[in-house]
Amino acid sequence: MTNHTQNGPQAMSDDKFRALCDIVERHIAGREDRETPVPNLALFRRETTTEPVSCRVEPCIVFVLQGAKQMLIGDREYRYGADRFLIASLDLPGSSQVLEASPDKPCLGMVMRLDLRMIAELSAQVSVPTARAGADAGAAVGTMTPGLEEAFGRLLSLVDEPEAIDVLAPLIEREIHYRLLRTDVAERLLRIVSVGSQGQRIARAVDWLKTNYARPLRVEDLAAHVQMSPSSLHHHFRHLTAMSPLQYQKWLRLNEARRLMLNAHLDAAGAAFHVGYESPSQFSREYSRLFGAPPKRDIEGLAGKALPSMATV
Repeated sequence: MTNHTQNGPQAMSDDKFRALCDIVERHIAGREDRETPVPNLALFRRETTTEPVSCRVEPCIVFVLQGAKQMLIGDREYRYGADRFLIASLDLPGSSQVLEASPDKPCLGMVMRLDLRMIAELSAQVSVPTARAGADAGAAVGTMTPGLEEAFGRLLSLVDEPEAIDVLAPLIEREIHYRLLRTDVAERLLRIVSVGSQGQRIARAVDWLKTNYARPLRVEDLAAHVQMSPSSLHHHFRHLTAMSPLQYQKWLRLNEARRLMLNAHLDAAGAAFHVGYESPSQFSREYSRLFGAPPKRDIEGLAGKALPSMATV
């Protein structure tokens, strides 16, 4: 949240800021994460600081109303809160950490899923910076603007006006996407959605892997699919996701296997074969390295809990 000491007609007042915090507190209802009746919008609340927690980062924007958080992706650190927001333009493996929170002043905020097709459509309709060649990381921290802040406030306020959600939420979401193209992350977003750009090709590679994670992967075939050389694919893929394509496929497989064991009650061997592993022992070793415990013990520890939601970021 912009620090509420700025002058200007668009800056959000302290009273309105507190009202938004109250909405989060009321609707979170004692939970840490909660989806809302507003499509694509989730809330989070944390009373204590935390160590990094592994999570899957969807294309989204994270707006912290109170407190501060940090996202770790590979060796990169993204700190956000107060007047800075986090944006992710790809599905990414990361670790989320709460940096500022207490029972009296919990970390509060919201997460909205991004629609990259809407970004591409808006970029063709309005004057935006031209994306330079190259590919930035798949996540970034941007500076909150008064217009973006106000739009987020109106989207959150719809939680208390459910009869208006169907009519107003799509309009406000579109405005938020437009206002993102007026911030300092606009160029990074354009690199992902610009047809023929390296970022757009890596986004296509990520989409292919998400659909075909259980199939054997030849990087040469994936590179040909997105019209890149294998060396260029490897370089830009790692730059955007902090992983190689093979590591990313493994991460997708292991997360899906975890979901199947927890929600569909498959055993480890069944989940391993379902996601493309031929060796249950290899699956168990790689699962333990990623999640810190063998499959059976990890799932027993998760029993009765939901896997991390979008709001975890």
